[in-house]
Amino acid sequence: MKPEFPAQRTWTAFAAALALAGCSSLPPAAAPGFADVDTPEAALVYYQSLHRLTPSEFARERGNFAAAPRTAQARLLGAMLLGYPRAQQDLARAQALLDDILRADDPAARELQPLARVLADNYAERGRLEAQHERLALQLKDAQRRNAELQEKIDRLADIERTLIPRGAPARPGERR
Repeated sequence: MKPEFPAQRTWTAFAAALALAGCSSLPPAAAPGFADVDTPEAALVYYQSLHRLTPSEFARERGNFAAAPRTAQARLLGAMLLGYPRAQQDLARAQALLDDILRADDPAARELQPLARVLADNYAERGRLEAQHERLALQLKDAQRRNAELQEKIDRLADIERTLIPRGAPARPGERR
């Protein structure tokens, strides 16, 4: 025998399930826009939100940077965009923007200088590591080239050795050893 539920109880359960399903599909909290960043904390939230951007949204943000007035906040966010590791980087330009903030005397720039210093140090270290990586890649290619040359010499010597008369072979009649 099947248990019967009253209609009101069924509709209440359905409404509760629908409400719970709706809660799980709420959009995530909006990341601060380019113009909404006015504190170092908001800049960090903005930087953290960059990993969720699609390539087209990232391009849009770069467009917002290009159109933004040259305030300390805009320079900091521009440096974040230009130095972001999961997108096309321009560390030299990002460093230049951060240097502008670090040299500035206005109160807005002074508030952002500690964060700008951290980013500048990070970008400088990344630049050093990239240069070291390129140097090591060149050294590896050179070592591989030398290794191939040495292997060719060894192979040629082995060919010459195969053509020589074996030392332990008996001498032909009339030949002296």
